[in-house]
Amino acid sequence: MRDIAKMAVIGSGVMGGGIAAQAANAGVPVLLFDVTRDVAAAAVARLLTAEPAPFMLPANARLLTPCGIRDDMALLEGCGWIVEAVVEKLDVKQDLYKQIERFRAPGSIVSSNTSTIPLAALTAGAPEAFKTNFLVTHFFNPPRYMRLLEIVAGPNTDRQAVDTVCHFADHALGKSIVHCKDRPGFIANRLGCYWMQAAITEAFAQGMSVEEADAVMGKPFGIPKTGIFGLADLVGIDLLPQVNASLAAALEKDDLFHAVNVPLPFLDKMIADGLTGRKGKGGFYRINRAQGKRKETIGLVSGEYRPWRGVSLDETTPLLRQDSAHGRYARAVMLKTLAYASLLVGDAADDTASIDAAMRLGYNWTWGPFELIDRIGIANFRTMAERQGLPLAPVLKSGDGPLYRGRSALSLDGNYKPLTRSPGIVLLEDVKRNGPALLSNGSASLWDLGDGVACFELTTKMNTFDAEAFALLSRSIDFIPKNHKALVIYSDAANFSGGVNLNWLLAEANGPDEFEALAKLGQDRFKKLKYAPFPAVAAAAGLALGGGCELLLHCSGIQAHAESYIGLVEASVGILPAWGGCGEMILRMRNNPWAPKGPMPALLRAFELLTMSTVSKSAAHARELGFLRSGDGITMNRGRLLADAKAKALALAKNYKAPEKPSFALPGPSAATALGLAAESFVRLGKASAHDLAVAKAIATVLSGGDTDSTLPLTEEAMLALERREVLKLAASPLTQARIRHVLDTGKPLRN
Repeated sequence: MRDIAKMAVIGSGVMGGGIAAQAANAGVPVLLFDVTRDVAAAAVARLLTAEPAPFMLPANARLLTPCGIRDDMALLEGCGWIVEAVVEKLDVKQDLYKQIERFRAPGSIVSSNTSTIPLAALTAGAPEAFKTNFLVTHFFNPPRYMRLLEIVAGPNTDRQAVDTVCHFADHALGKSIVHCKDRPGFIANRLGCYWMQAAITEAFAQGMSVEEADAVMGKPFGIPKTGIFGLADLVGIDLLPQVNASLAAALEKDDLFHAVNVPLPFLDKMIADGLTGRKGKGGFYRINRAQGKRKETIGLVSGEYRPWRGVSLDETTPLLRQDSAHGRYARAVMLKTLAYASLLVGDAADDTASIDAAMRLGYNWTWGPFELIDRIGIANFRTMAERQGLPLAPVLKSGDGPLYRGRSALSLDGNYKPLTRSPGIVLLEDVKRNGPALLSNGSASLWDLGDGVACFELTTKMNTFDAEAFALLSRSIDFIPKNHKALVIYSDAANFSGGVNLNWLLAEANGPDEFEALAKLGQDRFKKLKYAPFPAVAAAAGLALGGGCELLLHCSGIQAHAESYIGLVEASVGILPAWGGCGEMILRMRNNPWAPKGPMPALLRAFELLTMSTVSKSAAHARELGFLRSGDGITMNRGRLLADAKAKALALAKNYKAPEKPSFALPGPSAATALGLAAESFVRLGKASAHDLAVAKAIATVLSGGDTDSTLPLTEEAMLALERREVLKLAASPLTQARIRHVLDTGKPLRN
């Protein structure tokens, strides 16, 4: 395998800049090229202000060196991988390859980020030495957040070059690799463009509104809530004709894409009027700020904007069977799309699993097209497709069995073949196939990961904590020493934990005694975990908020996915961290190398994080904030998180001893007064409400140790009692109760 110690990205636009930023996030120096150094430098500046943020830490921008194609191509000699990400024009790319070939080092790898142009066309006429080291690496936008990387190798591409890029993209860039055939659009865009075009044209043909079409092309089929028109706004309406034209020019005349790729004058007018989506003056959706940030949609007949009207629909199969406008639209779009997907097996990819993975990872579908067919039932799907006269691949023409059985998929020869994952890629769903849970109830389960490691999995919505979750956590802590030596806390879900189940909190906390009991329940369970005779490693990914963050803080170690968003956000609902989080943050600030030294600076930093409900923007940012310690690990590839966490747990288990209970030397009432004065300044400036101040003063009281004598240490039990006392006062406030109900109703905080 070859070394990639430095990269070059040629083309500093949205995709090229994003690829360069993700390489910098991995700690790799990158030469970012454009026509001139100034153009590339301007691109780096844009990356620092772009949303969503391409950099996991702004400091990572230092790893990007702006370069000019006219002056700096000789610098390519020091790069192990050169990514071309210029405009989708074959002649422009081929002219650039001639320059790259002059300056690159022998054995360096060159790849194109093309989304539609076949590799054979790109390398036509190129020297053999270039073809040997050339492949297509199609990233998806934005490169930091989208996990899919489509890779296409040519007949001359050296296997070692492919393996090197795959290993680096997997481990360093966090990408899930899907190997594609050298066909126009590869997999995800070939099918995704067909789906989008079919959905848009059918919406016009059937008189669907924007809201109706997106409701049908959303939740019922496991498609993100952007639906079809929302996705067009996100991608850029002006890009749709360009991508479609490129795909249409490359596909054979008998390909079914041409049937849906019809002219849409309405879209042409939108583009001419600057209505290109989120980057323009509006799109199919817009926010009318003159009307108090009113959400509006465009009429597909009138062309005029009107207030958005929400639409709620049924699940997949009932919707496909409905004799209604929504049912007819669903059948017209999804049956076509799924039938077209079947024709791509053997053409765009060798198997159904690759196509499913490409759509899950590239378009964020919950289920790929063949997984959807299994949900519908292959016989039902075949009947509905045949009624519409849709051509189907042979694998769908006979037999009523599922396309997937466990970790096996039906192949083109009619037999089931095992699906394999790359070494080190482990999901909990794989573990679950090996047998029943060790322990389980309605909110959580305990699984055996092997090698003496167990896995505690939350199974509630957003992995929140309720009574049953706490009960199983306690049972698991008692169970593990008899059979295991370490624990991992993990789930395959998108988010680690949203903290307390607010519905449970409101239902159970009918008075001060009940509320205090709930606070003590969380404290007792998390301290029981902290002082257990075995190490517990939290495998965090996505959101770890409030009580979910407090769970992390009580673990022996953390292995966090790079995209982990961690924070104690209780203040946003009018309370404070009361499951031990305040004390644990003091300990974190005391030992965090990035935190200011001395008791008051450390307390002030903790106070800022808690009162501002600060959430990290990445795992690297969480380490800077102090939620992660220097010894906690970060995993770039989400699929490797469980295996990495298990390895950390086993390493900690060697000669493990539970930590000793800490004592807190806190400054007392004078510090609380100082912190309160700092919060009052925000109220005077109009940046905080009176209730925000009440919450801040309660947090200040806990962090400073309450009425403690600053010369005497405070026990952990006393700190926990302080948390309970102060959170109880806040919970009794009608303003706090209004905040909690508002979050439950809207999903957004209320700053009352």
